[in-house]
Parts: sequence; C-alpha cells; structure tokens
Amino acid sequence: MFNKFFKSEKKEDTNSSDILLIALLIHAAKIDENYTDKEKQIIKKAIINLSQIKPSKADELIKKAEEKEKDSNQIIEFTKEIKKNPMEYRIKIIEILWKIVYSDGSNDVYESNLIRRICGLLYVSDKDSGEIKQKIKNSL
Repeated sequence: MFNKFFKSEKKEDTNSSDILLIALLIHAAKIDENYTDKEKQIIKKAIINLSQIKPSKADELIKKAEEKEKDSNQIIEFTKEIKKNPMEYRIKIIEILWKIVYSDGSNDVYESNLIRRICGLLYVSDKDSGEIKQKIKNSL
C-alpha cells in the first residue's frame, strides 16, 4: 500500500545523467549571456556522441535540460552524476566545455571561473584543464 502511495507518476526523470550533463553544458553556454545556435550545435553533437542517441532524442533532451538549467541555481546538482564516471569521461566533458567557451572566439573571466569550479567539482586538475584549453585554442 505504501509503495503505491509514495510512487510518483512515471515520467521522464529530469535528474537523469544525460539531462544533468546537458544542463551543465547549457549553463556554460549561457554564462556569457549569449546562448548561440553554434553552442547548441556543439551541445547536441556532444550528447549524440557521448550517449549514442539519435538527433531527435538529443533535441528532446536539450529542451528538458534547458528547463532544468533555468530552474536550477547551482552547478553541484549538474556535476554530481558526472563525477561518478571515469576520468577519461570527465576530461571529455571539460573539452566540450572549452569548445563551448571558445565557440565565439573568446573567453571571458566568467567562463574561465565557471570551468575552474567545474574542474574542482569533477576532480580534474588545473593542468589537465589548461592543456585541454590550449588544444581547443590551437584548433581555432
């Protein structure tokens, strides 16, 4: 009886790891108050590659993640699931974040600060982040 009472309706979990990851990427894209189509495409491509999903599913997840990001006020919620993954995966996330930051050709203090905080939460070293940043800058 109690199981039925406490069971919530079965709907898409807005705390799924994909939605939390996408919300983090969206947060990084919005930090400079300029969320562009180019950044959306980077996010879409990243989630398709990381989660092996179809583009239509990626669009659906991005819409849900945009709502999640809008309703949240802290990045810890977004990083808690990501840090459970192996270091290689977390480094890929930092690489995606740097791609988003440099998608407009520049990097401001708010973007750098955000990535540094995310690196701390994901246990990615400043050295690794710096190497990734340099690699992305050089590829421009």
